[in-house]
Amino acid sequence: MANNVFDLAELRKLIDEQAAVSPRQAEEPPVEDHEALTFPPVLLAPDAELAAAVPAVPLVADAIRLTTWTGARQVGADGHLSEADAAAAAEELGLPAARLRLVWIVAVNTGMVQIIGGRATRGPLSMRLTVEATLEFWDGVVMDVLDRADNGLTGSAVVDGHLAEMLATIYSVRSGVATANLARGILQSHEVACAPGPVEMRRLAAALPAELLEALSLLTYCGLVEQTAAGRTALTPLGVWAIRRDLLREGHDAPTAAEVEVFADLSADELVAALIKGSATQSAVAGWLERRPPESAARDLIEIAASGTAGQRGAVGAILEELGPEAEAPVRQALDHPLMRRYAASWLHIRDLEAPPLSPEDHTWIAVDSLAALMHLSGPAASRLDPPEPGEDLIKLVAGMPAVGHPDTIAVLDMLAAAHDDQAVVKAARKAAMKARSLEHGGPRPAARRG
Repeated sequence: MANNVFDLAELRKLIDEQAAVSPRQAEEPPVEDHEALTFPPVLLAPDAELAAAVPAVPLVADAIRLTTWTGARQVGADGHLSEADAAAAAEELGLPAARLRLVWIVAVNTGMVQIIGGRATRGPLSMRLTVEATLEFWDGVVMDVLDRADNGLTGSAVVDGHLAEMLATIYSVRSGVATANLARGILQSHEVACAPGPVEMRRLAAALPAELLEALSLLTYCGLVEQTAAGRTALTPLGVWAIRRDLLREGHDAPTAAEVEVFADLSADELVAALIKGSATQSAVAGWLERRPPESAARDLIEIAASGTAGQRGAVGAILEELGPEAEAPVRQALDHPLMRRYAASWLHIRDLEAPPLSPEDHTWIAVDSLAALMHLSGPAASRLDPPEPGEDLIKLVAGMPAVGHPDTIAVLDMLAAAHDDQAVVKAARKAAMKARSLEHGGPRPAARRG
């Protein structure tokens, strides 16, 4: 909190820690440590068209050729061809040694080659697969390729270290990205992540363009990227399909255009319900807002939140975060709603618009409301709420909860007491819950503003 502005980002960690308390949250897959990102909707090529293109990917075609060449022969203890066989295969197939090793790994891991008792033979996988099985095979190929980044896939340690984010960047820009921009982004990310000195940065800046071109050549060979007519690097249709799969596995929001379109014409009530249920993600929100004037959308949403549950306020808050000053008028009117005035004031402050100050009690009320939303929200909607850091500040926040008159205070304190892993927080939550129950049953009530 600063300058009387309550930042909902301060609530994420606590809410993530408490997510297991909600029965619906417990059914969700585990959330990764990194922050989930939202990517623009994409148009996927038809599955049959994608499957037909898989055997023509140079890497896959070479894996098929290598499988035929291998026949049945002994391999080393590490599961790879002997040096003599690898050299012979590379010469006959016309492959550099580094690519041959990648081709062999793909052939073995996808089942094209099987190794039993130190002997390699043709595996059970046939390329005469169904469309679905072919795409699963392709997914496995790409996973093998990306996994090699930890062991020197491209020959550039810097590119390998930032390969996932580079591919995500290209995925986000369907028209393609200039090589110079990719290099600049990699250097900036590397500088932030590794803090190399100026001498090392100059060396990297000089070497990276050539290394990046070599890496893009390899990714082209792997069927993931291609050059556009304008000379930019874009994902192939198979690359879009595979990188989207990888982003989804990492817990990111990477919808198709069809998935977003489903939500575009919903009413505000229906969209909020979908967010609470977890069937809609933030990408659906962006598509929904594109169809509506900001003032009209904000007015409809605020009407729902002003008389709704904490879950509805949480979902509405996630949508309002996407709107700028053009929605000021309805948000300013929300200052007159008891359940929305704090959120409205915070929204206005964050956008540097005139608004009434928020007291410490107001900040605590919002914290209670945001945590109470966990009892209603599922999946992506809950992950939009950010918690405070644990420690003395959290204990102080918990101690102040009974005084703010929030209707869900006891439920929130019970939730914290039941599941928080910091015993000091658990103790503070139990004590505060007892105090809140005493106040609810007519005990001495602190002079705190309600509503």
